[in-house]
Amino acid sequence: MVIQPENHWVIEYAMPHTPQNEENIQTCLMRGWVEILHQSVPTEHIPVDFNLQNIEDLGENHVYRLTDGGWNAIYRTRSLNLLSIFIALIGLGIAVLALQP
Repeated sequence: MVIQPENHWVIEYAMPHTPQNEENIQTCLMRGWVEILHQSVPTEHIPVDFNLQNIEDLGENHVYRLTDGGWNAIYRTRSLNLLSIFIALIGLGIAVLALQP
């Protein structure tokens, strides 16, 4: 959602900024699972009454997005591929043994 008239982005289920989450994001950056989409975006928690007049001290945080490697890690695509190769090799072994006289 974007709040008008100043075009403030609102992310409803944003991840809280804690030291543990920052460590996790840095690990994901090193592994290539996430990348920085926007750098140094002004960030603040929105009050319950949506009164944006009192917000003065904005922090700056990056906005991240998942890469293809990140989606593959979430859906465990690598494990599924290894399992399918393993099953194919077992089937190939059975076929070769069945052709032996």
